[in-house]
Amino acid sequence: MRKSAVLITGAGGEIGHGLIDRLAHDGARAIVTLDVSPLDPSLAKLVQREVVGSILDKGALERILAEFDVDLVFHLAALLSTRSEFSPVTAHEVNVEGTLNLLEFAQHEAESHGRPVTFLYPSSIAAYGLPSLAAKRAAGRVREDQCTQPTTMYGCNKLYCEQLGQYYARHYKQLAPETLSGRVDFRAVRFPGLISAMTVPSGGTSDYAPEMIHAAAEGKPYACFVRPDAKIPFMAMPDGVEALMALARAPKAKLTQTAYNLGAFAPTADEIRTEVLRAFPAATVTWHVDEKRQGIVDSWPEDVDDGAARRDWGFAPKYDFARAFREYLIPTIRQRYQDTDIRH
Repeated sequence: MRKSAVLITGAGGEIGHGLIDRLAHDGARAIVTLDVSPLDPSLAKLVQREVVGSILDKGALERILAEFDVDLVFHLAALLSTRSEFSPVTAHEVNVEGTLNLLEFAQHEAESHGRPVTFLYPSSIAAYGLPSLAAKRAAGRVREDQCTQPTTMYGCNKLYCEQLGQYYARHYKQLAPETLSGRVDFRAVRFPGLISAMTVPSGGTSDYAPEMIHAAAEGKPYACFVRPDAKIPFMAMPDGVEALMALARAPKAKLTQTAYNLGAFAPTADEIRTEVLRAFPAATVTWHVDEKRQGIVDSWPEDVDDGAARRDWGFAPKYDFARAFREYLIPTIRQRYQDTDIRH
């Protein structure tokens, strides 16, 4: 008898940290992880089986299929936006072919144990592409079906994988004699810029917000790579994790679409700077615009319309702009560097 389990790919990343904690606390399923790097020991002790490997390794997926009865998948593994621009072919292999492998895995799991597999997929505001700054400002809060002409490889990958997921959920092998679609219950969220207090920013296109806080907490000057008026939506990581959990729990009958916008607050880079200087009055934050990265930020919406997520499954972020910075990000990051100073 195989054990009922949840599979988390890319489990060692920012979202994975929070998800593993939440799922371990719930205790409803065994946790199986797949990541190219070993998990941090504090996370590894919470999981039933840790598989070190790639989502491109079908053999690793088949071994999981043989041992566990997976009915929930959080597919977090991806090559992120900045790195994808430097390695577009690798990005396609990891982000698209890897996702296709996981969708096939979920389809086979569902067929083998006779019930749908719920498949949670974090998409991104990178799926959008506004042609100009004037168009971005005129668009305001965009819906899921607007402005989907991404200009980055990562955005193209994410948008296509949303479509792949919808295909598996609604149209899979539609010419077959029997109905095979619906075995994969695909559910995607288009995350805004996610800011975590628990991990160091790794050079993502929206990382100017956390980089600003980390530099101030370390007492280092920071030159922001976007203009003061640059504006995109953001979300605190705990709200991102809770959104995935809430969407996973939502009754399928209440869901009217397979991909949902999420938003929480949409400050300008200058408003972020003001909040950082409020907490760290001695900090030095200047502007040194990287026109190429600025161009990518300008192609993303100023804000998103997340009304469908709020209506269909009760999405309600706890952290607005002030609370995210004053109660979560700044105190936690400040403590991180105070603890480092004490150790040294």
